Amino acid sequence: MSDPKGASQTAVLISGYRARATESGEGICDDPWARALAGDSGEALCVQWDRHWPAMGLWVALRTRYIDDSVRGAIASGVAQVVILGAGLDTRAARLAADGVRFFEVDHPSSQDDKRHRLAALPNYPMSAATFVSCNFETDDFVERLASAGLDHAKPTCFVWEGVVYYLGEEAARSTLRRIASEFTPESGLVFDFLGRNLASSGSKLRDEDRAMQGMVADLGEPIRFGFNDATPLMNETGYRFVRTVNFDELALRYTGTYDRERYFRFQAIAVASASGEPPW
Repeated sequence: MSDPKGASQTAVLISGYRARATESGEGICDDPWARALAGDSGEALCVQWDRHWPAMGLWVALRTRYIDDSVRGAIASGVAQVVILGAGLDTRAARLAADGVRFFEVDHPSSQDDKRHRLAALPNYPMSAATFVSCNFETDDFVERLASAGLDHAKPTCFVWEGVVYYLGEEAARSTLRRIASEFTPESGLVFDFLGRNLASSGSKLRDEDRAMQGMVADLGEPIRFGFNDATPLMNETGYRFVRTVNFDELALRYTGTYDRERYFRFQAIAVASASGEPPW
Protein backbone atom coordinates (compact mmCIF):
# COMPACT_ATOMS: atom_id res chain seq x y z
CA MET A 1 0.00 0.00 0.00
CA SER A 2 1.35 3.42 -0.90
CA ASP A 3 1.15 6.29 1.57
CA PRO A 4 -1.61 8.79 0.79
CA LYS A 5 -1.11 12.51 1.33
CA GLY A 6 -1.59 13.47 4.96
CA ALA A 7 -0.06 10.31 6.41
CA SER A 8 1.73 10.78 9.75
CA GLN A 9 5.17 9.32 9.12
CA THR A 10 5.74 8.58 12.79
CA ALA A 11 2.48 6.59 12.81
CA VAL A 12 3.64 4.69 9.72
CA LEU A 13 6.99 3.96 11.41
CA ILE A 14 5.35 2.63 14.59
CA SER A 15 2.96 0.49 12.57
CA GLY A 16 5.96 -0.94 10.71
CA TYR A 17 7.61 -1.93 13.98
CA ARG A 18 4.35 -3.45 15.27
CA ALA A 19 4.16 -5.50 12.09
CA ARG A 20 7.69 -6.78 12.64
CA ALA A 21 6.94 -7.68 16.25
CA THR A 22 3.78 -9.51 15.25
CA GLU A 23 5.58 -11.49 12.55
CA SER A 24 8.61 -12.32 14.72
CA GLY A 25 6.77 -15.07 16.59
CA GLU A 26 8.14 -13.81 19.93
CA GLY A 27 4.62 -13.21 21.21
CA ILE A 28 5.24 -9.81 22.79
CA CYS A 29 2.44 -8.10 20.90
CA ASP A 30 -0.01 -9.00 18.16
CA ASP A 31 -1.39 -6.58 15.57
CA PRO A 32 -2.62 -8.48 12.51
CA TRP A 33 -3.40 -5.27 10.61
CA ALA A 34 -0.09 -3.50 11.19
CA ARG A 35 1.69 -4.74 8.06
CA ALA A 36 -1.04 -3.60 5.68
CA LEU A 37 -1.40 -0.26 7.48
CA ALA A 38 2.33 0.44 7.43
CA GLY A 39 2.74 -0.22 3.73
CA ASP A 40 6.13 -0.38 2.03
CA SER A 41 7.25 2.91 3.53
CA GLY A 42 6.69 1.60 7.04
CA GLU A 43 9.32 -1.08 6.55
CA ALA A 44 11.63 1.39 4.80
CA LEU A 45 11.44 3.73 7.79
CA CYS A 46 12.17 0.84 10.17
CA VAL A 47 15.30 -0.06 8.18
CA GLN A 48 16.43 3.56 8.37
CA TRP A 49 15.90 3.73 12.12
CA ASP A 50 17.56 0.37 12.73
CA ARG A 51 20.90 1.88 11.73
CA HIS A 52 20.79 4.29 14.67
CA TRP A 53 18.41 2.67 17.17
CA PRO A 54 18.44 -1.14 16.94
CA ALA A 55 16.41 -1.37 20.17
CA MET A 56 13.56 0.73 18.78
CA GLY A 57 11.65 -2.31 17.53
CA LEU A 58 11.76 -3.99 20.91
CA TRP A 59 10.66 -0.79 22.65
CA VAL A 60 7.64 -0.41 20.36
CA ALA A 61 6.66 -4.05 20.97
CA LEU A 62 7.01 -3.64 24.75
CA ARG A 63 5.13 -0.35 24.80
CA THR A 64 2.32 -1.80 22.71
CA ARG A 65 2.04 -4.85 24.96
CA TYR A 66 2.07 -2.89 28.22
CA ILE A 67 -0.61 -0.47 27.03
CA ASP A 68 -2.65 -3.38 25.65
CA ASP A 69 -2.45 -5.06 29.06
CA SER A 70 -3.46 -1.80 30.74
CA VAL A 71 -6.55 -1.50 28.56
CA ARG A 72 -7.44 -5.14 29.18
CA GLY A 73 -7.06 -4.51 32.91
CA ALA A 74 -9.32 -1.47 32.73
CA ILE A 75 -11.99 -3.44 30.87
CA ALA A 76 -11.72 -6.34 33.31
CA SER A 77 -12.28 -3.87 36.18
CA GLY A 78 -15.54 -2.70 34.63
CA VAL A 79 -14.47 0.30 32.53
CA ALA A 80 -16.74 0.52 29.48
CA GLN A 81 -15.20 3.53 27.70
CA VAL A 82 -11.73 3.64 26.13
CA VAL A 83 -10.40 6.84 24.56
CA ILE A 84 -7.33 6.72 22.29
CA LEU A 85 -5.88 10.23 22.16
CA GLY A 86 -3.79 10.86 19.05
CA ALA A 87 -4.73 7.43 17.69
CA GLY A 88 -2.50 7.33 14.63
CA LEU A 89 -2.70 3.82 13.14
CA ASP A 90 -3.76 2.25 16.45
CA THR A 91 -5.97 -0.84 16.09
CA ARG A 92 -6.86 -1.48 19.73
CA ALA A 93 -10.55 -0.81 19.08
CA ALA A 94 -10.58 -3.90 16.87
CA ARG A 95 -7.98 -5.98 18.72
CA LEU A 96 -9.27 -5.44 22.26
CA ALA A 97 -12.99 -5.18 21.54
CA ALA A 98 -15.27 -6.47 24.31
CA ASP A 99 -19.03 -6.64 24.78
CA GLY A 100 -20.44 -3.38 26.15
CA VAL A 101 -17.16 -1.46 25.72
CA ARG A 102 -17.03 1.57 23.46
CA PHE A 103 -13.80 2.85 21.91
CA PHE A 104 -13.25 6.48 20.82
CA GLU A 105 -10.33 7.47 18.57
CA VAL A 106 -9.33 11.14 18.77
CA ASP A 107 -6.88 12.50 16.20
CA HIS A 108 -6.04 15.38 13.88
CA PRO A 109 -8.47 15.49 10.93
CA SER A 110 -5.79 14.84 8.29
CA SER A 111 -4.31 11.92 10.21
CA GLN A 112 -7.76 10.47 10.79
CA ASP A 113 -8.69 10.82 7.13
CA ASP A 114 -5.50 9.00 6.20
CA LYS A 115 -6.23 6.19 8.64
CA ARG A 116 -9.78 5.71 7.43
CA HIS A 117 -8.48 5.55 3.88
CA ARG A 118 -6.04 2.79 4.88
CA LEU A 119 -8.63 0.87 6.91
CA ALA A 120 -11.14 0.97 4.08
CA ALA A 121 -8.67 -1.02 1.96
CA LEU A 122 -8.58 -3.87 4.52
CA PRO A 123 -11.41 -6.32 3.78
CA ASN A 124 -11.68 -7.76 7.28
CA TYR A 125 -11.22 -4.68 9.45
CA PRO A 126 -14.31 -3.79 11.56
CA MET A 127 -14.74 -0.11 10.70
CA SER A 128 -17.44 0.25 13.36
CA ALA A 129 -15.07 -0.83 16.15
CA ALA A 130 -14.31 2.80 17.08
CA THR A 131 -16.08 6.14 17.07
CA PHE A 132 -13.84 8.58 15.20
CA VAL A 133 -13.46 12.03 16.78
CA SER A 134 -11.57 14.67 14.77
CA CYS A 135 -9.56 17.11 16.90
CA ASN A 136 -6.46 19.30 16.73
CA PHE A 137 -5.10 19.16 20.29
CA GLU A 138 -3.37 22.53 19.94
CA THR A 139 -6.57 24.43 19.05
CA ASP A 140 -9.69 22.29 19.60
CA ASP A 141 -11.53 21.26 22.76
CA PHE A 142 -11.16 17.49 22.86
CA VAL A 143 -13.52 17.19 25.85
CA GLU A 144 -16.33 18.87 23.93
CA ARG A 145 -15.57 16.78 20.86
CA LEU A 146 -15.80 13.57 22.90
CA ALA A 147 -19.06 14.66 24.54
CA SER A 148 -20.56 15.39 21.13
CA ALA A 149 -19.51 11.91 20.01
CA GLY A 150 -21.37 10.29 22.91
CA LEU A 151 -18.79 9.83 25.67
CA ASP A 152 -20.45 9.71 29.10
CA HIS A 153 -18.44 11.84 31.56
CA ALA A 154 -20.23 10.20 34.49
CA LYS A 155 -18.68 6.81 33.73
CA PRO A 156 -15.06 5.76 34.36
CA THR A 157 -12.92 6.00 31.24
CA CYS A 158 -9.57 4.53 30.21
CA PHE A 159 -7.47 7.10 28.36
CA VAL A 160 -4.57 5.97 26.15
CA TRP A 161 -2.08 8.64 25.07
CA GLU A 162 0.63 6.76 23.21
CA GLY A 163 3.38 8.45 21.22
CA VAL A 164 1.90 11.95 21.49
CA VAL A 165 2.97 13.97 24.54
CA TYR A 166 6.49 14.81 23.36
CA TYR A 167 5.25 16.23 20.06
CA LEU A 168 3.03 18.80 21.80
CA GLY A 169 3.97 22.10 23.32
CA GLU A 170 4.26 21.94 27.11
CA GLU A 171 1.13 23.97 27.79
CA ALA A 172 -0.97 21.87 25.40
CA ALA A 173 0.23 18.72 27.16
CA ARG A 174 -0.44 20.17 30.62
CA SER A 175 -3.88 21.38 29.59
CA THR A 176 -4.85 17.92 28.34
CA LEU A 177 -3.64 16.30 31.56
CA ARG A 178 -5.51 18.81 33.72
CA ARG A 179 -8.75 18.33 31.85
CA ILE A 180 -8.64 14.55 32.08
CA ALA A 181 -8.01 14.81 35.83
CA SER A 182 -10.69 17.43 36.51
CA GLU A 183 -13.50 16.79 34.03
CA PHE A 184 -13.88 13.03 34.22
CA THR A 185 -14.68 10.74 37.13
CA PRO A 186 -11.75 10.18 39.54
CA GLU A 187 -12.05 6.45 38.83
CA SER A 188 -10.90 7.12 35.28
CA GLY A 189 -7.30 6.34 34.40
CA LEU A 190 -4.63 7.43 31.93
CA VAL A 191 -1.71 5.52 30.42
CA PHE A 192 0.87 7.43 28.39
CA ASP A 193 4.54 7.39 27.42
CA PHE A 194 7.03 10.22 27.74
CA LEU A 195 10.60 11.19 26.85
CA GLY A 196 13.39 12.46 29.07
CA ARG A 197 14.12 16.17 29.24
CA ASN A 198 17.39 15.93 27.31
CA LEU A 199 15.69 14.54 24.22
CA ALA A 200 13.56 17.69 24.03
CA SER A 201 16.55 20.01 24.45
CA SER A 202 19.66 20.98 22.55
CA GLY A 203 21.91 20.83 25.59
CA SER A 204 25.48 19.60 25.83
CA LYS A 205 24.44 16.42 27.70
CA LEU A 206 23.01 14.86 24.57
CA ARG A 207 24.77 11.81 23.15
CA ASP A 208 25.47 11.78 19.42
CA GLU A 209 22.81 9.08 19.07
CA ASP A 210 20.28 11.32 20.83
CA ARG A 211 21.00 14.18 18.44
CA ALA A 212 20.58 11.78 15.55
CA MET A 213 17.19 10.73 16.88
CA GLN A 214 16.11 14.35 17.25
CA GLY A 215 17.06 15.00 13.66
CA MET A 216 15.33 11.90 12.32
CA VAL A 217 12.09 12.67 14.15
CA ALA A 218 12.18 16.26 12.94
CA ASP A 219 12.72 15.00 9.38
CA LEU A 220 9.48 13.03 9.74
CA GLY A 221 7.69 16.32 10.35
CA GLU A 222 7.04 15.95 14.09
CA PRO A 223 9.94 17.39 16.13
CA ILE A 224 10.26 16.59 19.82
CA ARG A 225 9.02 19.55 21.87
CA PHE A 226 8.41 18.45 25.47
CA GLY A 227 10.21 16.07 27.81
CA PHE A 228 10.62 15.40 31.52
CA ASN A 229 12.57 12.88 33.57
CA ASP A 230 10.08 12.24 36.37
CA ALA A 231 6.33 12.17 35.83
CA THR A 232 5.43 12.70 39.49
CA PRO A 233 5.83 16.51 39.73
CA LEU A 234 3.93 17.05 36.49
CA MET A 235 1.11 14.74 37.53
CA ASN A 236 0.86 16.43 40.93
CA GLU A 237 0.65 19.85 39.29
CA THR A 238 -2.07 18.73 36.87
CA GLY A 239 -4.38 17.10 39.42
CA TYR A 240 -3.34 13.45 39.77
CA ARG A 241 -2.87 11.65 43.08
CA PHE A 242 -1.59 8.32 41.82
CA VAL A 243 1.18 7.69 39.31
CA ARG A 244 3.18 4.56 38.49
CA THR A 245 5.99 4.49 35.93
CA VAL A 246 7.81 1.67 34.15
CA ASN A 247 10.88 1.87 31.90
CA PHE A 248 12.36 -0.09 29.04
CA ASP A 249 14.45 -2.45 31.18
CA GLU A 250 11.54 -3.28 33.49
CA LEU A 251 9.28 -4.10 30.57
CA ALA A 252 11.96 -6.14 28.79
CA LEU A 253 12.50 -8.18 31.94
CA ARG A 254 8.76 -8.70 32.38
CA TYR A 255 7.87 -9.67 28.82
CA THR A 256 11.10 -11.24 27.50
CA GLY A 257 12.90 -12.35 30.66
CA THR A 258 16.04 -10.51 29.53
CA TYR A 259 18.22 -7.61 30.62
CA ASP A 260 21.03 -6.15 28.55
CA ARG A 261 22.92 -3.06 29.69
CA GLU A 262 24.13 -2.46 26.14
CA ARG A 263 20.56 -2.31 24.86
CA TYR A 264 20.40 1.43 25.39
CA PHE A 265 16.89 2.85 25.39
CA ARG A 266 16.47 4.50 28.77
CA PHE A 267 15.12 7.90 27.71
CA GLN A 268 11.51 6.73 27.36
CA ALA A 269 9.05 5.47 29.98
CA ILE A 270 5.35 4.80 30.47
CA ALA A 271 3.13 6.19 33.23
CA VAL A 272 -0.26 5.08 34.56
CA ALA A 273 -2.13 7.75 36.53
CA SER A 274 -5.44 8.58 38.18
CA ALA A 275 -6.92 11.51 40.08
CA SER A 276 -8.41 9.26 42.77
CA GLY A 277 -5.19 8.38 44.58
CA GLU A 278 -5.74 4.70 43.80
CA PRO A 279 -4.52 2.56 40.88
CA PRO A 280 -7.13 2.90 38.14
CA TRP A 281 -6.95 -0.82 37.27
